[in-house]
Formats: sequence, structure tokens, C-alpha cells
Amino acid sequence: MSEPKLAADTKERLLRGMVIPAHPLALDRNRKLDERRQRALTRYYAAAGAGGIAVGVHTTQFEIRKPEIGLLEPVLELAAETMRECEADRDEPLLKVAGIVGKTPQAVAEAELAVKHGYDLGLVSLSAFKEAGNDEMVAHLAEVSRVIPVFGFYLQPSVGGRRLDYAFWREAAEIPNLAGIKVAPFNRYDSIDVVRAVVDSGRAGDIALYTGNDENIYLDLLTTWRFGSGKKESASFSGGLLGQWAVWTSRAVEDLQELRQIRQSGQPVPAELLTRATRLTDANAAIFDAANGFAGCIPGIHEILRRQGLLEGLWTLDPEETLSPGQAGEIDRVCRMYPELQDNSFVEAHLDEWLR
Repeated sequence: MSEPKLAADTKERLLRGMVIPAHPLALDRNRKLDERRQRALTRYYAAAGAGGIAVGVHTTQFEIRKPEIGLLEPVLELAAETMRECEADRDEPLLKVAGIVGKTPQAVAEAELAVKHGYDLGLVSLSAFKEAGNDEMVAHLAEVSRVIPVFGFYLQPSVGGRRLDYAFWREAAEIPNLAGIKVAPFNRYDSIDVVRAVVDSGRAGDIALYTGNDENIYLDLLTTWRFGSGKKESASFSGGLLGQWAVWTSRAVEDLQELRQIRQSGQPVPAELLTRATRLTDANAAIFDAANGFAGCIPGIHEILRRQGLLEGLWTLDPEETLSPGQAGEIDRVCRMYPELQDNSFVEAHLDEWLR
């Protein structure tokens, strides 16, 4: 059986660049799936202009896979169904990205589930391969890619990832069905390893690079990463697949368009934009709870969505996962200081229709 390939127009849109929010999980006070608000979140991202949505990822809570919880397929199915409904009001379909975890048998089963529900790409976490060598991890990626086109994923070690060196990415870039890479080590040195490996593979125009560095979004998207003197030795990030973009999403869509235009123009980056980049990093530190090793990352995202009315509360599947001490005050601070980063008016204008 031949590998399933991305349709040509889908690949073109992926390479052109888009905002891909990492979809949260809406729960009620009994910690059960709140389907009404889960659909509302999907509608929000679609209406905000996101090009795609990632489901079943860290922000959706990996615990949905536990047998006693059993929410992986219901959540994937609900999101895909709602995305298809939203597409009636769009010029282009939404790119559907499914998170895939575990060792190869589990990952292949999750890839098959994603295909069953119409997902375009699998975002493959390697967190289950803590002690594995490069060859084993590349073979794993290749095996999953025989079921669904894959997004490679460099997840920062502080939230469950592991270091993936230049040699790994250089070998992974040879996988024909590797359509993109989410670069999220939160580390400049490691990010350069990924981009340089893709450039050295000769596939810089074929593998879509997406930033997942929530602490450095603007600079990733503004930069032409050049490792020689010509265009063949350079690459750029097409867009972002980010937990930060699960909030204030319509503003993120405007940001991406602006940043891409500046980079492509070759003009100097305005100083104001660099200031705004630092402000977004400050806001992300509060939302993601950087001060406490990202312990309150998911509740922080929920808190922004709760304040906007999209979520009812901060409930997660793990009752111990809550805002860290002082985190709510930090979120108060950044919301007060940086209104230009937010999209509260947009959400307020459309909330009732999303919650229908």
C-alpha cells in the first residue's frame, strides 16, 4: 500500500504558512467533556482565521488517552466534525493535525484513528523514546509516516521532551512523508540544529518549518535562517503551531501576516515590533507559568479563555494541575499591560454564536 500523501493544495498552504492553535480540552465542573464549549473553541479558532487546528496534543491533555478516561477518539471526532462544519464559511479547508504519542504500536494505532476521522497530518511526539538512539526514533517516524503524513516534533525537555540533535534531524529529513517540523525546544542552539539539518538535506522548500517556541514567536517568524551565501543555504519558518496561539488567536493571525510581509520585503524590522515581541514573551511567561517550570501552563491557557467566556472554569483531568501560586496575579499584570496583544472585543462580538 502506498503512503498517503498530502494533497498538493494542502501542502502548498502548509508551506505558505498559517496559524495552527493547539486545541485545549473543555471540561465541566465534574471533569467531563463539555461538548458545547469544546465546539465553541473550535469555532473560535476557525472564525479567527487559523489555517489549521492541532488536537490531541499537550494542550489537549495527554491524559485523554488513559483507558479509564477514554477521550482520545471522542475529542478527535468532535473537533474534526466541527472543523468540517466551519469550512462552509471559509474559502479554504482547515488543516487537521492530530497529536500522536507512544511507542510504535500505539503511535500507528493513533495514526490510523486520525486517518479514520479525516486528519491531514500526525504531530509525532518522541517523548516515549527517552533512551533511544537516533536510528530507532527515525525508524519510528518512518513507520508512522506510512499511515499518515507526519509533522516532526522537537518538544522541550522541561515538559516531557528529549534532546534531538542535528544528526537525528538530518536523518529524519530523508523521510519522504515528513511534511513539516514543529520546532519547540525553547532553545536557540537546538532550534538552529533543526533548521540547519533541513537546509543541509536539500528539502528546505519541501519541509514546512513551524515554530513551537512560544517564548520567541516573532523572532522565529521574522528570521531568514541562512547558513551560506545563497538562497539554497537558507530557510524560514512558514508559521506556528503553538499553545500560545490557543489564546488571542485573531491577533495571532494578524501578527503572522505582518511578520511574513516584513521578512519577505527584506526591509529592516521596525523597533516597535521588537518591543512587541518582548511583550508577547512576557505575556507567555505568565500564561505558561515559566517561573514554576511550566507547571501551570494548561491552567494558564484556560484562565485566559475563562476570562473571555469561552471556558467555564480551569478544570483539567488531573485535579492537581492548577494555577501556581502567584500565577493569576501575573496574568492580571500582562493582561493589564498589553491590551494590544489580546482579542477580547473579537471574542465578545461572536461568543454567543460559538456557544450556540
